[in-house]
Amino acid sequence: MGSAAKPPKAPRVADLIGHTPLLRLDRLAAHVAPQVQVYAKAEFRNPGGSVKDRAALGMLRAAERSGLTKDRILLDATSGNTGIALAMIGASEGYRVTLCVPANLSTERKRILRAYGAELVLTPSSDGTDGAQRAAKALAASEPHRYRYLDQYNNEANWRAHFESTGPEIWEQTAGTVTHLVACLGTTGTFVGVGRYLKKMNRNVRLVGVQPDSPFHGIEGVKHLETALVPGIWDPNLADEIMFVATEDAQAATRRIARTEGILVGTSSGAALDAALRLAERIREGVLVTVFPDAGTSYLGERYWEEGR
Repeated sequence: MGSAAKPPKAPRVADLIGHTPLLRLDRLAAHVAPQVQVYAKAEFRNPGGSVKDRAALGMLRAAERSGLTKDRILLDATSGNTGIALAMIGASEGYRVTLCVPANLSTERKRILRAYGAELVLTPSSDGTDGAQRAAKALAASEPHRYRYLDQYNNEANWRAHFESTGPEIWEQTAGTVTHLVACLGTTGTFVGVGRYLKKMNRNVRLVGVQPDSPFHGIEGVKHLETALVPGIWDPNLADEIMFVATEDAQAATRRIARTEGILVGTSSGAALDAALRLAERIREGVLVTVFPDAGTSYLGERYWEEGR
């Protein structure tokens, strides 16, 4: 008898990260000039449900290259999506994960994090993600041999993950015709990594960052940089323009995305769309690419879904 054929090698969770589709938003952008095309990078198609899968995997692989071993606990501060990505990848790759999160993190997200086996350290809600960062830094300093603090806000591997994957994907998917990138600023990793790659390929690509219009806002995962701890990886000289979005406008845009294009996403996607459409209305021609960072399933308990029927 001949030897049995070996089954093809099946992918692991980490192998499923990236290569997300680029969606054309024809119906939402129907009112802009015909020479203007608006696309969205569907990052909610990553296995953990968000763009943060890319950064989490990039930071883990960089840590492994610098000597990380399985006896160290992965530690970071998060408002949700990076934590979910780290918890998912940690479980898949055999690492324990501890996350410092604001106490007012949604019940759904706490359940997801705990389902993956992550240990949660709850920090004061009033301190937001800045408080979670301070708690993680203190915990890492108190037990340096126990924890490996990935520090997504200051980790070069965060933006490099997007320079090496998201940026090249967008360039290839638009056949090099992209003229504008519109992306929200949180850790700023997506904007910095994709932006640097696109500028490398074509220095005339315009990079537009998106922020909330005030320090007190309801756009999950997005920072008002003027009043927050500014991420160390942020490059203030990179953006050609900064646009500001009100929470109510981001929420309204999120509903429109679901009800007009059939895409269920979170409020950061709504903020990105609001800015992208305002930009599209100002220009006569171009290929605008924005980023839809995460799925909307974790936000369905929010009251704004009941509005604007």
